[in-house]
Amino acid sequence: MSSTDAAGAVLEIDLEAIAANWRLLRERHKSGPVAGVVKADGYGLGARLVAPCLHAAGCRHFFVAHLDEALAISPLLPDAMLAVLNGLLPGTEADYAARGIIPVLGSLDEVARWAAQARSAGQALPALLHVDTGMSRLGLDARELAVLAEEPGRLDGIAMRFVMTHLVSSEVADDALNPAQLARFAQACGRLPPAPRSLANSSGIFLGAAYGSDLARPGAALYGINPTPGRANPMRGTVRLRARVLQVREIAAGETVGYNATWRATRPSRIATAGLGYADGFLRSLSGRGAAFFDGEPVPLVGRVSMDLTTYDVTRHPAVGPGSWLEIIGPHCPLDRLAEEAGTNGYEILTSLGSRYARIALGR
Repeated sequence: MSSTDAAGAVLEIDLEAIAANWRLLRERHKSGPVAGVVKADGYGLGARLVAPCLHAAGCRHFFVAHLDEALAISPLLPDAMLAVLNGLLPGTEADYAARGIIPVLGSLDEVARWAAQARSAGQALPALLHVDTGMSRLGLDARELAVLAEEPGRLDGIAMRFVMTHLVSSEVADDALNPAQLARFAQACGRLPPAPRSLANSSGIFLGAAYGSDLARPGAALYGINPTPGRANPMRGTVRLRARVLQVREIAAGETVGYNATWRATRPSRIATAGLGYADGFLRSLSGRGAAFFDGEPVPLVGRVSMDLTTYDVTRHPAVGPGSWLEIIGPHCPLDRLAEEAGTNGYEILTSLGSRYARIALGR
C-alpha cells in the first residue's frame, strides 16, 4: 500500500512550475539577478525540494528568515549566496562566519557585532545592510542611518554585498507608498558607501523598470501566488491539494451537519466527509464557505471545518462515494481563491499546509 492510498489528503508540488515562475520573474527583472526566497520551509512546500530546484534553474541568491533554516539547506546550494533576513542574533556571529551564511544587518548593534567578528577572523566578512523605508519592523531607522552616514567607518571589515529595503504595499500598484519608498531608498543609498542595491519583492517586480535593482527578492510569486491582484495571475500554479472522501451519508431535510449545527439541510441531502481539517492547515475560517470540486464541478463546503474532517454537500453528484477525490486547490480552485474564501492571503494558506498530507514532488 502506498502512502497515497493511506492518506486522507494528497499534496502535489510541481517543481517545474516553480522553476518556470523563477524564469519568468528573471525575464521581467531586467536590471539584475532574481533571488529565491525559501523561508518558512519554502513557503510550506519544502525548502529541501524547492531550493535545489531553483538552483538547478540558475538561481544563485537565496533568502531565509532564520539561521537554522539556512543551515538546513546550505549543503544543497554550492556557489550560492544564502542570506538570513531576520538579522544577527547575539551569539550567532561565529556560526554565520564558519558556515558561510550571510546576515542581513538591520541595526547599528548588528553592524558592530559583525564588524567585530570580521576583526576577530582577520578578514572582511560579507553582509547585507537593511534600511527601513516605511515598514517599521526590521532595518536601520532614520536615526541609525544618520549615524552610519556620519560614521561609515563602522562598516570597516564588512564586505557589503547589497543594501536592501522592503516594500510595504507593492501589490497595490497605485499606492503612494511605493514611489515614496523608492525615493527614500535612493536617498538612503546616497548617504552610504556605494554598494549594489536590492529592492523589489514579488509584486515589486511588476511595478515597472523604476523598481528594478541589482537583485530582486521574490517569494510568493515563485509558489504561484498572484503578484498582481485584480489582474490575471501571470504565474503558474505550483500545488494541487486533493482530499479523499471517507464516507457519504444521506440525511433528511431538517437535519444538521457538524459542530454547533451551523448548517441545516433544506432538502434530503448526501453529505461527503473528507479526510482533512484544520490540523492539516485547512483553515477553520473556511467553515460554511467555498467549495471543493469533483469532476470539475463545485461541491459546497457545509458546516464547520473540524480538526480532521470537513463535510461537503454532494447531493448533485451521485458518483461521489468513499474513496473519491475532491479537488481542494488546483485548476478549478486556485490558491488565491481559496485564500479569499478563508479571509486571508495565499501566504497563510501555503505556510499552513500540514505534515499529514502524502506529499508528491513532480518534476524532480
